[in-house]
Amino acid sequence: MNTLLLAASFLEVRPGLIFWTLITFILVAFVLRWKAWGPILALVEEREKQIASAIESAKRERAEAEKLLADQKTAIAEARREAAEMMNRNKQDVEKYREELMAKSRKEAEDFKAQARREIEDQKTKAIAEVRAMAVDLAMDVASKLINERMDDAKHRALAEQFVKGLPTTPGGTPRA
Repeated sequence: MNTLLLAASFLEVRPGLIFWTLITFILVAFVLRWKAWGPILALVEEREKQIASAIESAKRERAEAEKLLADQKTAIAEARREAAEMMNRNKQDVEKYREELMAKSRKEAEDFKAQARREIEDQKTKAIAEVRAMAVDLAMDVASKLINERMDDAKHRALAEQFVKGLPTTPGGTPRA
């Protein structure tokens, strides 16, 4: 029965209770507005400003980071291009140096060949002059011997053989004419 009485008391309309409840609500709302609402709203506004400032700062930092990233990418691309250009220049320099060395080597070889030819010609000329001188000497010896004595066929043949024996020989061992 207590529960029934309790349920009935909630459903009853009491004008005095309603009046005092409204007065209490208005008074509490006024005190809250006067003492707590202002500071709470100020704190909420301050926090809202901090969040907005943090968002703006994050946007600026992100834009700056993107700009730095783009600058880094540009710098890397430039460095790669410069490295490739330097490699091409070095390759060209090496090729040019190799060609210069080859040309210098060819010229030195040609100079060496020409010098060898000149030396061979000089030696050949000296050898021919020497052979001519020897031939002249031998001819003069033979002529002087012929003039000094009258020869018969046997002496003539012996002198000719002696002359042939006196001639320088070739590597094969046969006398040179």
